[in-house]
Amino acid sequence: MEETVFAILEDLTGSDEVRDNPDVDVFAEGLMDSLATVQLLVELEGQLGVNVPVSEFDRDNWSTPNKIIQQVKALQE
Repeated sequence: MEETVFAILEDLTGSDEVRDNPDVDVFAEGLMDSLATVQLLVELEGQLGVNVPVSEFDRDNWSTPNKIIQQVKALQE
């Protein structure tokens, strides 16, 4: 699952920094914007079966690759 999340993030950001530094804030660093966020949620649902309603998306809880992985794990349980 973690590998899939990293692959999705690398594709969306066009950067391998998300894998090299999993605590990088993808929003503060300008690696992701609102469109990329929607794409992330679509990819997570399509590839991992994790449904995250946009209305329940809290940017602070999804701001780094590590936090995204934690959120996905929690939603899979």
